[in-house]
Amino acid sequence: MAASEDPLRRRKAAAAGPEPASPPGRDPMSCPARFRAGTFWLTRVVLLKALAFVYFVAFLVAFQQKLLDWTHMDSNLDALALLGLGISSFVLVSGCANMALMAALWLLYMSLVNVGQIWYSFGWESQLLETGFLGIFLCPLWTLSPLPRGTPTSRIVLWGFRWLIFRIMLGAGLIKIRGDRCWRDLTCMDFHYETQPVPNPMAYVLHRSPWWFHRFETLSNHFLELVVPFFVFLGRSMCILHGALQILFQVVLIVSGNLSFLNWLTIVPSLACFDDATLAFLFPSGPGGLKDRVLKMQEEEAQGPRAVQTYGCVARRLVNLAMGVLIAGLSVPVVLNLLSPRQIMNSSFHPLRIVNTYGAFGSITKERTEVILQGTASPNASAPDAEWKDYEFKCKPGDLRRRPCLISPYHYRLDWLMWFAAFQTYEHNEWIIHLAGKLLANDAQALSLLGVNPFEGTAPPRWVRGEHYRYKFSRPGGRHAAEGKWWIRKRLGPYFPPLRLQDLKGYFKSREWPEPEPK
Repeated sequence: MAASEDPLRRRKAAAAGPEPASPPGRDPMSCPARFRAGTFWLTRVVLLKALAFVYFVAFLVAFQQKLLDWTHMDSNLDALALLGLGISSFVLVSGCANMALMAALWLLYMSLVNVGQIWYSFGWESQLLETGFLGIFLCPLWTLSPLPRGTPTSRIVLWGFRWLIFRIMLGAGLIKIRGDRCWRDLTCMDFHYETQPVPNPMAYVLHRSPWWFHRFETLSNHFLELVVPFFVFLGRSMCILHGALQILFQVVLIVSGNLSFLNWLTIVPSLACFDDATLAFLFPSGPGGLKDRVLKMQEEEAQGPRAVQTYGCVARRLVNLAMGVLIAGLSVPVVLNLLSPRQIMNSSFHPLRIVNTYGAFGSITKERTEVILQGTASPNASAPDAEWKDYEFKCKPGDLRRRPCLISPYHYRLDWLMWFAAFQTYEHNEWIIHLAGKLLANDAQALSLLGVNPFEGTAPPRWVRGEHYRYKFSRPGGRHAAEGKWWIRKRLGPYFPPLRLQDLKGYFKSREWPEPEPK
């Protein structure tokens, strides 16, 4: 029976005519994207756009926030920030860049970090500089094209990004295991949401999660920071899995807290784990688009002989190789630090901050304390009837009824510094006395960093003091929450005593700070 059916099948096939020929170089049975694995044209576009976005946020923060006495150079710093905003905006919108533009962004931000001192003392400043340095070598020297045919994405540079995300995550995991005991007994997440630098509304909800959920969170954190980083070395599929898991992890952190642009920045090197075949879904289909042009480039490469290497291509390969050797050499002390039981985090071993150490939350505070700055117009600070008014910050906890803010990836630098100051005394944080002097003078620049000035439209306060409080989230459904309070607080004592402007003249002079003038 089977033998008699074969001629019939052949006659039907002949009547139907020959099958249409498929386009050369394309498999008609392949997925709609039809991309081959192993090219990184679209990867470069996504990497540059993501890096440009973080640069844009960083320069925006630099333009809008200043605290130090930079009056004589404010215009210069504003010019640097505006130039950085302009360049990063161009790269973000166009997806095009060259080495000159990316080097300019890196140099501009390096200048701000070096001048900024404690104002730029956060770990992600070095991380942005290292990421930005790698971004220079993603691009052609002068050509402004999203797909510069003569400059394919360097595998050495891609591995530089992968090496960066490996160190970021492994460093964060090791500092936790070696640090606070709560990471080992899986209890750190019982406290993290309430005590993190600047909680958001989701942190208020997550803080009341059941104990088993907090244990799961801590275990997941250890898996993502101590195990998953090694996936990057285990072939394409595991590398893609690594990138996807790390991006998902950073998204969860973005949702659950205001950690500045740190998590957004950490996503950037994770993108180097994906090739064009993986990222094609991000780009629209259609003739003439980036996706279509990359497909044609892949087809041409598969069909025709490779173009003759020019001197420019050879020079470019040598530059990338030199960059790889430089990173390898500068990584030696970083690797030794990772292996050391006395591991340090968020440090640089080189003034250009090309290869750095990273880590976060090696210790978790179990109680949240806040420094509340207050002022009074009373001539006698110790008088029982002296009315003390609170200064409110942009985002950090203060007013018990104010909802936690949601600002990521933006960064209120002063709010973070106040969080650090609450761990220590004012003697360890002299800048807070500097700030008090500016408040006594109604300094417009300092007041622009605050959310509420209780003396707006009036004479400046005669006295300013710092009060130390313990803050806790109110219980959802409880009495305080019913009163509209997100927080409850208890006074611990004075942080620094009441101060008058005349009391600070000698203090300012001894430190060569310009004396603030009342306004």
